[in-house]
Formats: sequence, structure tokens, C-alpha cells
Amino acid sequence: MSDVTVPAPEDLDPLALENQVCFALAVASRSVIALYRPLLEPMGLTHPQYLAMLALWQREPLSVKELSGLLQLEPATMSPLLKRLEAAGLVLRERAGRDERSLAVGLTEEGRRLRAEALRIPPAIVERLGMDVAELQDLHRALTRVIGAATAAPGA
Repeated sequence: MSDVTVPAPEDLDPLALENQVCFALAVASRSVIALYRPLLEPMGLTHPQYLAMLALWQREPLSVKELSGLLQLEPATMSPLLKRLEAAGLVLRERAGRDERSLAVGLTEEGRRLRAEALRIPPAIVERLGMDVAELQDLHRALTRVIGAATAAPGA
């Protein structure tokens, strides 16, 4: 029998840092992204650039608006990110044929080639986390529900 006493929910301090969902999410996000850094650096990518490349590897070409929607980033944030990917020779930004106001983003041959290198990243992250794939899939589903609830919340 253990001597550890678990406080009842009504006894928990609602303002205690360790009880805050936002704190746990922020620390988890920083910690997991830090695991990606040494894997992405040899590829010449930052984590936001990697996310953009993932979206493009999945379904290129994409308009800047579509890409910013998929990544849930403001178009103004996408522009410098895409400029750096274009300068690195990984993507091309061109005016969309039917809508001159829209920019289409596509991969270069170098950008497509980089996908083969990126295939090693997911298993390396799973290994570094030391968690089962099923556990990570459950976490992903839970976080997706949190994102949906937060974006649907009044004032979001």
C-alpha cells in the first residue's frame, strides 16, 4: 500500500502552474520541436519550413492561401518562410494561371529529392521520445480534439 495521497479535484489549486493545460502544451511543444532540430539542421530546414515541405510533399502545388490554411499560419507569416525555401532551391512560387493575384507554390526537383531524406525523421522522433506509436497516435487524436475545441470556442 502506498502512502501517496492524491488530492481530490476540488482541492487542486486552479492557478497552480503545474495544473495548467496551456503550460503543459507549451512545454511539450518546445520540447518536441527541440528533438526535431538536430534532424532538420542537416537538411537545411527549420521546423516551420519542414511543416511546409510536409504539406507540399503531400499535395503540391498549393496556393499560399491553401498552404497557410493547412499550417494554420497567417499568409504574412508564410511569405518570408516561402522566400527562404525558394532561396534554398526547394520551392518555386509562381502566379496561378487562372488567378493572377494568387501565388502557387510547387516543389523543385531538389525539394522532391529532400523527401527521401525526410523519411528518416518520423521513426527517429518516435525513438527519441521512447513512446509507442499507438500512444503517440492517441496523443495526436487528443490534441486534434483540443485544437478543434479551441478554434470553435467563442472569442477564438
